Amino acid sequence: MTQSILTRAVLLDMDGTLVDSTAVVERLWLAWAEPHGLDPQRVLEVVHGRQGHQSMAILLPERDHAINLVENQEMLDRESADVEGVVAIGGAQQLLTSLAQHPHAIVTSADVALMTARMDAAGLAIPELAITAESVSASKPHPEGFLKGAALLGVEPADCVVFEDSPAGIQAGLAAGMIVIGVGPHAAANNPTYAVADLTDITIIEREDGFELTIG
Repeated sequence: MTQSILTRAVLLDMDGTLVDSTAVVERLWLAWAEPHGLDPQRVLEVVHGRQGHQSMAILLPERDHAINLVENQEMLDRESADVEGVVAIGGAQQLLTSLAQHPHAIVTSADVALMTARMDAAGLAIPELAITAESVSASKPHPEGFLKGAALLGVEPADCVVFEDSPAGIQAGLAAGMIVIGVGPHAAANNPTYAVADLTDITIIEREDGFELTIG
């Protein structure tokens, strides 16, 4: 069933939405978790979509957060250096190309170095505006990143569409008061506004008062 959404700006998560980095994320995080004796399934439930130090705080709630901050930077460095298996999500390149003349931004929990490494590995151009870990004080599921993206684009939150895959990211987009399109096989379970398998069926039509996203 085709759905049409009139919007003025698009905000895009990166991991799981534009690039498939699942293999490297899970490989490195499970290696981090093993010495702590953490349940692997619990780790994988937590780490997607959040900044690393926030994931560590959830998984090791009694630990000094200063240690999390140090290990988070170490994790970011390892992730930036390891892009084996990172590929573009289906339709990502076409969507970014079609958005080139419209207000849009990446809103990612990665830092600039990691974002650049993964987007380059996937062969995707980075939008002019990117809200990264350095840009915010609160990690998803807090809506700060999406609200900041809307503000910098000069668009009201209600006039933005978010593309997200993770539970934390979908929650953040909805908390920002935005329409959320969940991407990937597990997104629908987190109650986005709409859900798609990937980005291949997204088209954009120019309108006088914005542009129209068509799903399907």
